[in-house]
Amino acid sequence: MSAGPIAPVIPLSSRAAVRGRGTPGTVRQLPLAAPPAGPPTPYETPYGIGRIDSSGRVSDRAVICALGWRSGDRLTLTASGGVVIARRDTGGMAALPPREYLVIPAVLRRRCGLRAGDLVLLAAVPGEDALAAYPIAVVDEALQAHVPFPRAEGSTS
Repeated sequence: MSAGPIAPVIPLSSRAAVRGRGTPGTVRQLPLAAPPAGPPTPYETPYGIGRIDSSGRVSDRAVICALGWRSGDRLTLTASGGVVIARRDTGGMAALPPREYLVIPAVLRRRCGLRAGDLVLLAAVPGEDALAAYPIAVVDEALQAHVPFPRAEGSTS
């Protein structure tokens, strides 16, 4: 047997097949999937979830940045109805730290029943230059009052 080696068969790449050999051309881009459009949020309110640490710090930078707040901005914090409200105020007693998180004072945490490890819903209201921290228990009550949790058919509990 004196036959030489068989040459490998290498298919042309899809890019070379579209353009042809050695000629520049454009490659067709595939369309990207887009999420379905959901209902608009009221007043274009950015929301986030944060967990309170043992010092009262809670953060969701996207929500804080949506307000345009920066490190050193003075804040006034109040609590009403179990919800902590922070407003930018030049005469405020608290300052936004460099890492841009909210520090909820102990007295307000006690008033709202917040403990370390609790989750809060953060809602920015840009038109009011305010940030609200809703304890998940308050959010749950509001949801239950608005739309009952769906139950399986035949369920009694």
